Amino acid sequence: MDSRSARKHEAILEAATSVFLEKGYAGTSMEDIAKLAAVSKQTVYKHFSDKEKLFGDVVLATTDRLDTTIDLLADMPADDTELAENLTRLARRFLTALTDPRVIQLRRLIIANADVFPDLGTEWYERGFQRGLATLASAFQRLADQGLLRIDDALLAANHFSGLLLWIPVNQAMFTGGTHHTDADLDRYATEGARAFLAAYR
Repeated sequence: MDSRSARKHEAILEAATSVFLEKGYAGTSMEDIAKLAAVSKQTVYKHFSDKEKLFGDVVLATTDRLDTTIDLLADMPADDTELAENLTRLARRFLTALTDPRVIQLRRLIIANADVFPDLGTEWYERGFQRGLATLASAFQRLADQGLLRIDDALLAANHFSGLLLWIPVNQAMFTGGTHHTDADLDRYATEGARAFLAAYR
């Protein structure tokens, strides 16, 4: 794909993301996407064979954006004197990534279409959130092996950690629409979530 074609491809993906988020899958037409991307409908079909394929690419593109966060999970330092500080910093970055308004909107869109595209929802979960949990579990197991945490089931511990952080802001966003948390709220969720986790597992 040459650079001009690559730019069109990205423009179509970006336009499709915006339209799908605004109108939902059923309410979106390829013509809507072409108009926003400033290309012809024929060009959209040249890059993406149909709306379902385009929707799948839009959904799965979000998992690539989580790669940086997953890398951060894997690189958590093993230092007993700064364990609480490191865990709180990690919690805040995790919260920032998963409460990003566009990620929340896409999560809502995927759930709304889970019955229609169950395989797509499964792939998004496995490549994104589940992979992040597995990486987090490995990091916790490494800390446990060094005597910094007391863990019997590292994956369950990773789920507990995530639940402590995400329960409030994600549920608020999923049920009420939009984002209602402030930076101060996320700071508090990160600090208190890390504290509760260490109270159970340190």
